[in-house]
Amino acid sequence: MKQHCTAPIQRAQSKSRKKVVGLALRYWDTMNGWGAWDTNWIWSIALIAITITIHAIGVVFLATALQRLTDRAVHRGHSFGESGLGSVVTIVAVALSLMIFHAIECFIWAAAYLHLGAISSPADAILYSVDSMTTRGSSSDLYLERQWRVMGATEAGDGMLLFGVSTAFLFYVMVRVWKREFV
Repeated sequence: MKQHCTAPIQRAQSKSRKKVVGLALRYWDTMNGWGAWDTNWIWSIALIAITITIHAIGVVFLATALQRLTDRAVHRGHSFGESGLGSVVTIVAVALSLMIFHAIECFIWAAAYLHLGAISSPADAILYSVDSMTTRGSSSDLYLERQWRVMGATEAGDGMLLFGVSTAFLFYVMVRVWKREFV
């Protein structure tokens, strides 16, 4: 008897599920290719992981190099870091090194845009990447192909993270230089 009573309920639930699935599929189709965003996210997360790894390796390398230079200077009795010029040279060298890391990371994003066909020209891909990475926005009528546009926004988020790390590290170096702990 229980089977007989639950059959109409099961049929109603099945119809309800089919209706929900049908609505979801129609919604999905009307959203102009939101399904392509899955690929955007996969590429974006991979590129973010790669660029943050490059940046972390670069910052660790710079910190290690600064510490070794400091140790050598102390061992030899040099006082390069005590001069204003030495402090400026150290800060500028670190800032330029960080900018080289950012340039490499922009080139990686640009290469991905070219590989995916999101932008057709290498020069446009670099310009778009620099604009996105710095969160400045597009400098002209330059846009990614429609199905890849979410990558521009995620690159801007990546840029904020990377520039945050650079700013924190540069500040750390400046404090250490001013305290005479580096060169």
